[in-house]
Amino acid sequence: MSLQASLSLAYDIPKPVTHSDFPTLNINSVLLGRDLFYDPVLSGNRNISCATCHHPALGTSDGMSLSIGEGGRHLGPAREVINGQEPHTRIPRNAPALYNLGAFEYVTMFHDGRVELDAQARFGIRMPEGRRLERPVPNVLAAQAILPILSPDEMAGQEGENPVADAVAAERIHGLNGAWQMLAARVETIRAYRTRFDWVIGADEPIHITHIGRALADYIAFEFRATQSPFDAYIGGDHTALSAAARRGMDLFYGEADCAACHSGPLQTDHGFHAIGVPPLGPGKANGTAPHADTGRFAVSGIEKDAYCFRTPTLRNVALTAPYSHNGAYRSLRAMIAQHLDPIGALTGYDPAQAQLHDLPALPDDFAPQRDQEEMIRIAAASEITPRVLTQNQMDDLIAFLESLTDPNSERLQLGLPTHVPSGLPVDAPGTRRSTANR
Repeated sequence: MSLQASLSLAYDIPKPVTHSDFPTLNINSVLLGRDLFYDPVLSGNRNISCATCHHPALGTSDGMSLSIGEGGRHLGPAREVINGQEPHTRIPRNAPALYNLGAFEYVTMFHDGRVELDAQARFGIRMPEGRRLERPVPNVLAAQAILPILSPDEMAGQEGENPVADAVAAERIHGLNGAWQMLAARVETIRAYRTRFDWVIGADEPIHITHIGRALADYIAFEFRATQSPFDAYIGGDHTALSAAARRGMDLFYGEADCAACHSGPLQTDHGFHAIGVPPLGPGKANGTAPHADTGRFAVSGIEKDAYCFRTPTLRNVALTAPYSHNGAYRSLRAMIAQHLDPIGALTGYDPAQAQLHDLPALPDDFAPQRDQEEMIRIAAASEITPRVLTQNQMDDLIAFLESLTDPNSERLQLGLPTHVPSGLPVDAPGTRRSTANR
């Protein structure tokens, strides 16, 4: 049977991803970005790096529903709170995976799209309130990369702990005395970084935070590209690349199961925002009528129909990136698929054991939001998914297809992990890779 005949005619067959879908990168900038990505020097207290919550050994995330940022040590499930540095809160949303974020088709970043291309915005990229760009950057990924370093709970630290955190607390972000420039100046003083920036921006150009953002983006775009999966081989003409179960799952995905209504295109995402009735958990964003509410895109757009909508994630390497959803509510693909089949039933019957959370007894109850009946009703009312029925065998086939979206090259990095970084600060070392069976 031909590929065309095997797929439902309801959706276009995705075209193979090619080099033209990604930018051409300066390898000096890529290598510089790699060291910055793993270097704690970009955090206020010099104790946490971008890789802490986006480590390739954990699917470029951290294997947790909601992360511990500042106040912890070690990676992923092994991360623990340092005595006397207990976090004020969990990070309220799941640390998203980084695969293929360098592709040209990405025009929004974050679960709620608060960084996005916008011709009316300064330098063509809309940023959150108080975080406008000081200079142009080449893409939304470079703009996104300079925001976590300003978050007190993620990387900056709390007021009173360091000058960067104090600047953030005072909303002193821009200019010579702003938090961004403090971090750029810190990097400038490290001779090895200054020398390598000379190769990228020139010896006479002072390092600016946007230079750092671009280097980080270049590394992410280069190292975490995932476009050589069995599915890619199949749509490229190798009809032996998928198992019989994966082919059946592909037919379901593009047909009866209706997955491609949102997970469309070459990277299985429409880059849109949808409400799917995911159970609330954790501290939320306090951007709704309840303190633990997270209204998603609505808090960015102010448009009523965007309430509880979150960006459609790419499904590339999805088998490596559990837990799933904007708050990591589901730890397996099977549970996430079941939620899509019956969103209201899954919302009201949610099993907290599905969440993967560090034990932090000093923090508020992570599941208190599910006892807020009014908030649960609002989430249910916003859901736009039509319930469907799939047999267990069909779910098995669908999972087989989703697993066929894994690029085996993602298991072995092209550049590898640095054993040391120019600041001399310790580099987080990965533990044992978790299973990716994910069923």
